[in-house]
Amino acid sequence: MYLRTGCRRFLCICCLYRSLELMSLRKTLPAFGRATLDRSLVISTRHHRSVQALHPTKTNTEDESVDSREHVSYSNKIAIDFEQTKEAYKSKDTLELLRSLVVFKLCSYDILVDKNKEIMDLSRKLLGQNMFEQFMKMTFYGQFVAGEDHQSIRPVVQKNQAYGVGAVLDYMLSCSSAPYIHKLPSDHREKKFTAHRKFSNRREGVTSARTYFYADEAKCDQHMETFLKCIKASGGSSEDGFSAIKTTALGRPQFLLQFSEVLVKWRRFFSFLAAKQGKDGVEVLEQKLDLEQLQTCLARLGAQGNIQSCFSDGRLHSSGMVDMLDWNRLIDERTKISDLLVVPNLQTGELEPLLSKFTEEEERQMKRMLQRLDVLAKHAVENGVRLMVDAEQTYFQPAISRLTVEMKRIFNRDKAVVFNTYQCYLKEAFDNVSMDVELSRREGWCFGAKLVRGAYMYQERSRAAEIGYDDPINPDYESTNRMYHRCLDYVLEEIEQNKKANVMVASHNIDTVKHTLRRMNEMGLAPTDKKVYFGQLLGMCDQISFPLAQAGFPVYKYVPYGPVNEVIPYLSRRAQENRGIMKGVQMERELLWKELMRRLTSGEVFYTPAV
Repeated sequence: MYLRTGCRRFLCICCLYRSLELMSLRKTLPAFGRATLDRSLVISTRHHRSVQALHPTKTNTEDESVDSREHVSYSNKIAIDFEQTKEAYKSKDTLELLRSLVVFKLCSYDILVDKNKEIMDLSRKLLGQNMFEQFMKMTFYGQFVAGEDHQSIRPVVQKNQAYGVGAVLDYMLSCSSAPYIHKLPSDHREKKFTAHRKFSNRREGVTSARTYFYADEAKCDQHMETFLKCIKASGGSSEDGFSAIKTTALGRPQFLLQFSEVLVKWRRFFSFLAAKQGKDGVEVLEQKLDLEQLQTCLARLGAQGNIQSCFSDGRLHSSGMVDMLDWNRLIDERTKISDLLVVPNLQTGELEPLLSKFTEEEERQMKRMLQRLDVLAKHAVENGVRLMVDAEQTYFQPAISRLTVEMKRIFNRDKAVVFNTYQCYLKEAFDNVSMDVELSRREGWCFGAKLVRGAYMYQERSRAAEIGYDDPINPDYESTNRMYHRCLDYVLEEIEQNKKANVMVASHNIDTVKHTLRRMNEMGLAPTDKKVYFGQLLGMCDQISFPLAQAGFPVYKYVPYGPVNEVIPYLSRRAQENRGIMKGVQMERELLWKELMRRLTSGEVFYTPAV
């Protein structure tokens, strides 16, 4: 009886998928590894580069002195074939394959994606809440979400872990129904950092990130408690896992907005002074100001005091020269939080208040945000979990990154516990990465980064055009790819040099994954070093995640969980994102169909994963 029921269910879903395929003209896309591409990537596990490749002018005697570990036999190399569907999908039963095919196919229909909210609301009315939830769990929810709470996610997390794939847990918090809008004084404020009613709904136009709105301090405490439970769940359900947090859930956004403006203006003031010394147009870390010339320049601008005394006692990285990191240290030493909210006046060279002084209540709110971050980081250390701080909009991000660096200084002394997220679709992404890497090098803490392309592109561009400031986003997808690889190469080189940096390559782009593997091979970075991680979303790109994990690389799935109704906005964004990257999903569908046909023809239709 069970066998007949299973067969009927299997055939019904199979017919449904084929019907969906026939409803649209199926474009022919090249599968991974056709004649123009390598069918496999060979990754060496040796620990050093070939000396001859590094130094072609060395003599044979010098070559022979190299440690014998550099001469590794072919048998120690790892071959990764991203077309080997049997290995890629060995963690999934056949019904899960069919569900993936149906969900990805539905995501390819524009009308279903554009009207997904209306369709789900109608389905809820027609089916009732209970049947609607069951339907969602059989389809979209089951594909992209692990479960409703930290108990129900255990089977998914443990099954993935059995195949070498870890978890980045992220509980889907309920958000305020309306965005928080606060009227900010306009004195001294720049357009980018001014509240704008049209863009007060920060969730609009965001395809792959959740968004929080400020309600009150009690709500922020609730968010912190939820993050604490998520950290505890991560420590209890997987080894060496991650937990994701979002800074805007932990405090008043106005503080992040104002602090970000201070940081940006402070950096811009340095660039202005660098231009005065003829140092414009060079990499940010190459902009170094002569201290005596700096004093003269500030005096001409009308600044009071002796700038040289601020850099006394040998505190400059290079004697007599001030770079951006030296300059930023002047802000570090301003102890009272509200004292940070000052900006340099380019006319006088003096610091002036950005706004009037904060009230005592606002001061307490800012301190509470910092305390919540500190509690979360301490809890992560106690539970053996690493903290992944998500990136957000550019008008919040400078402050978020700065607060994350402060946590790294405290908690990343021995190993990378706190990871910051860098959005490589930003024009300034490389500057941000290179400055933080250099800062970690100087101060001796472990650099931790997650590299993503970015989640707020449409919203950021629309806001910049409407309000009237420079678009912060790279002009096209290819320039974003180049920026991503440039940032990645920089961090990989840092890992090669001192082994204290860590990076998660959070990408569904197969070319980026292959680029990473190729560079690791060239640098002699082994998977077992556990310095380079790979990350993909739950329910997507298993053909990348699982082959990498089986080859020994640290791989993680971003695992959202929460009640069905609270996860609906996330599922809506997943549908939009799948449509937006249909070339990749089309390739994934082809591989899923290939594995399904393999199981049908080999008699493995009722295959059950071994856990």
